[in-house]
Order: sequence, then structure tokens, then C-alpha cells
Amino acid sequence: MTQNDLSLPIGCVFRRATSQDIWSIRWLVLSAKLDPTQLRWQQFWVIEYEGQLVACGQLRNFFGAQELGSLVVAPTWRGRGLGTFVAQHLIHQATQPLYLECLGQRLAQFYTRFGFVPISFENIPPSLARKFGFSHLAKRLLGVPVVFMAMSLR
Repeated sequence: MTQNDLSLPIGCVFRRATSQDIWSIRWLVLSAKLDPTQLRWQQFWVIEYEGQLVACGQLRNFFGAQELGSLVVAPTWRGRGLGTFVAQHLIHQATQPLYLECLGQRLAQFYTRFGFVPISFENIPPSLARKFGFSHLAKRLLGVPVVFMAMSLR
């Protein structure tokens, strides 16, 4: 499935985020219990419906790597392909090896559909290891079901 095969629900608009979107992005990210740090609106793409953000995601740049992060779909909009649409767009925008961290096998299975594979923390590039370090510690000490994933660009 390619992004061209997907369509958004009628009335939804997919666009780059603007500075006016930062509070809506923060709200979506916090409501999903995701890491609220490093939210840079310039790196986000959003889907809006009637002036309300219903989905977002960002592509973060690191030395020699990129991270697909902060992918959130509002609960009432899940199951309509919005997450897939945003994920595929960000993947196609990536210019370096792409990494992500997610909670649980259900999300890991979602990302596997795009070509991501689980990796060990030791295989994360040094530029991302600091950012992913807290999650790794929580996984080791508290058993938090964090899955680290990678996809090499073809």
C-alpha cells in the first residue's frame, strides 16, 4: 500500500504545521501520554477537520539518523487510516535511517507494516541513544514494554 492508495475522510486537510498549531499538538501528544519534549512545530505534519487537529506526527533530525515521533490520532478518529497516512508521509520524507520507540506489541505491529523491525537498544545510533535512554532504563528497571524499531531507507 502506498500513500497514493490512501485517502483522507471527507473534510480532512493534511498540511504542514504552523506556529498556531503548537498548543493543539501539545494537547494531542500529552493526551496520548507520549513524550512532550522536543515538540518542534516546524517538524510536524497535521490533519485537521473543521479547524481542529485530529492527527499529527513529526520527523525529528539527529546526526546520521531521523526519528518518526509524536504520531497521534485523536481517539474518536482512530481506525480511519489517519495514522497510516501520516506515517507513510513521514517515511517518504525521511532522508536518513529512520528509528522510533513505541509502547507495546500492538504499536510495534502497526509500524512493522511499513518495514520497521525491532532492534536492541545497543543498535541505536549514538545520536539517538541519549533521547531513547530514559525509555531503555524504564524498560530494564520497571518492565515498561518499550519497543525500539528501525527502518533502513532503500
